[in-house]
Amino acid sequence: MALAVGVAAAVTTGIAVAAPQGEAAAARRPGVTAPPPISAAAPDSPTETVTSPEPPTAAAIRLAAAQVGAEPARLAAATPTPSPTPTPTATTAPRPELTDAKWKEYAQQLVSSAENSTLDWRSQYPYIEDIGDGHGYTAGIVGFCSGTGDLADVITRYTALKPNNILAKYLPALALLDGSASHLGLDPTFVGDWQLAAKDPLLQQAQNEERDRQYFTPAVQQAKTDGLHALGQFVYYDAIVVQGPVGFATIRTTALAKAKTPAKGGDETAYLNAFLDARKAYMLNGHPNRNTSRIDTEQRVFLQAGNLDLRPPLVWQVYGDTYTITA
Repeated sequence: MALAVGVAAAVTTGIAVAAPQGEAAAARRPGVTAPPPISAAAPDSPTETVTSPEPPTAAAIRLAAAQVGAEPARLAAATPTPSPTPTPTATTAPRPELTDAKWKEYAQQLVSSAENSTLDWRSQYPYIEDIGDGHGYTAGIVGFCSGTGDLADVITRYTALKPNNILAKYLPALALLDGSASHLGLDPTFVGDWQLAAKDPLLQQAQNEERDRQYFTPAVQQAKTDGLHALGQFVYYDAIVVQGPVGFATIRTTALAKAKTPAKGGDETAYLNAFLDARKAYMLNGHPNRNTSRIDTEQRVFLQAGNLDLRPPLVWQVYGDTYTITA
């Protein structure tokens, strides 16, 4: 537009001008000679001659167009490009442990189904009877026994929480019954006193704490060391509740001779099968008619289903009764 105005002004005024940018355009194009300058007529000429300026070259037009077109490009370059929205990264939920509150509840229900034929394990605080297994009285939520020392441990803890209780007087007799099936020093009042004291939240607390100290915590810690998940942690826990620490250690040693733990590079399912095989053999040793349904139709069922996380729904049988945990 400025080029056209300049040409029009030159014609109107009679002033000879050179086409703007002609030399600069030629200089940017090798081999093109700049047009000669326009000369005015001699002063003594009778008539003044006006020479029309040379039209703009194609190069000049392209340069002007390029300058006009460069402005949007500069504006575009000055405008920041928005960063793309990052794609959310999928997170994997942590695998459950038997120490998780819900899974610990599952464990107590599973043990109670085999020990007391109910999922309501809290209703078993007052339970007590002699089941004829050679361990004297069996009592409470995981079957503490007068003949194995753990029942005495519960009453000792209870006495620490509540010194003046009706069970403390049995502690001297219980100290003499470790390893015995005898009721000496307990009958005829111990059963009734236990059932009465079991209504006390402090005796319930003592049972919970001894269960965890002697059985639950050691079993889960060993299972984690061996690289086992929730099902394997429960398998260890149930074994130590029934067979005790010494029996559990014997079973584990037998299993290790057959398969490696996951912590040692072994397959978890293969190792747990070896452990259950060893435990069943241990239970049947000397007692060929002993019921092993807590292994055969409970723990083995979960393992065969690949449920290493012990996730509900859980359906199993013990002693012919069917139980279900839905959530």
